[in-house]
Amino acid sequence: MDRIDFRSDTVSWPTPAMREAMAQAKVGDDVYGEDPTVRELEALAAEMTGKEAALFVASGTMGNLVGILAHAGRGDEAIVGQDAHTYLYEAGGMSTLGGIFPRVLATDDMGRMDITAVETAVSPDDAHFPQTRLILVENSYGSKGGYPLPPAYFADIRAVADRHGLAVHMDGARLFNAAVAQQIPAADITQHVDSVTFCLSKGLCAPVGSVLCGSAEFIRNAHRMRKVVGGGMRQAGVMAAAGLISLRQMVDRLADDHQRAQKLALGLAQIPGVLVQPEMVKTNMVFFNLAPDVPILADVITEAMQQRANIWVGPTGWRSFRAVTHYWIGDQEIDLFLDTLRAILAEA
Repeated sequence: MDRIDFRSDTVSWPTPAMREAMAQAKVGDDVYGEDPTVRELEALAAEMTGKEAALFVASGTMGNLVGILAHAGRGDEAIVGQDAHTYLYEAGGMSTLGGIFPRVLATDDMGRMDITAVETAVSPDDAHFPQTRLILVENSYGSKGGYPLPPAYFADIRAVADRHGLAVHMDGARLFNAAVAQQIPAADITQHVDSVTFCLSKGLCAPVGSVLCGSAEFIRNAHRMRKVVGGGMRQAGVMAAAGLISLRQMVDRLADDHQRAQKLALGLAQIPGVLVQPEMVKTNMVFFNLAPDVPILADVITEAMQQRANIWVGPTGWRSFRAVTHYWIGDQEIDLFLDTLRAILAEA
């Protein structure tokens, strides 16, 4: 890469194997369902998540929106965590385009909604209230340090949904990070949800694309919703070819990203003026803060990191940061990050 970029795993460039696969991809018209590489990717994604079918989409946000629109309609209600990506970071799509009302609940340090609160939030069968149709969950949970939530939590969510006839959709943008961190197949997690979207373009390193998975009937409906939001694609096999490399070659190596994130967190904990919780770093995200007595703010540090070592890191507030490891971040880059930040703070 042309910089050392810790801002997100979305910045990762495609691998050489992906570039070669894209150049050689067999293609067809995906709107007609005739692109063989897209069909191969969708079949593999469905198999890995334990679902009947899948749909290739342009982004995780599109996948979540299409999935939500396929489950619920105008005037319906979706239960969702207060800091979930589908609620905070997707431009209000469920409300803007679907007329779907979010019923927002608090989450704990790992990103879990209280199960009793979820059940209590289901609206009664009363004309005064919207009809609850859907529970939205996330794994790993981005706003809470990328924490990998265990299958047991989603089994509890499933039980609530079954008692009330609700669907469950998972934003699994980093689903495979959650699975690898727990040393389990992704399907052990997704067996408890009706649909799941996962991103190919984050830790799995593809240049673009996500996949929405669910039952065959659900995917038929989702295909129509993809068209509604302008997501029909033509010779998309050029992109899907990179996604196949993601699923076949990049999943197991996510453990390397997790180990480097832990190394970064432990190193940060040794720097005076930095506050971090290494025990909460389970996947590839490290959130850390400046101590109250540090006399400079995050934007100053961010600029200094860039100028001194071409290191890019994402501030999340006046005194807080997020650093994300990925395929293009190795041990040498972790060491340089720590040395550079230590020097900046020592001079502050």
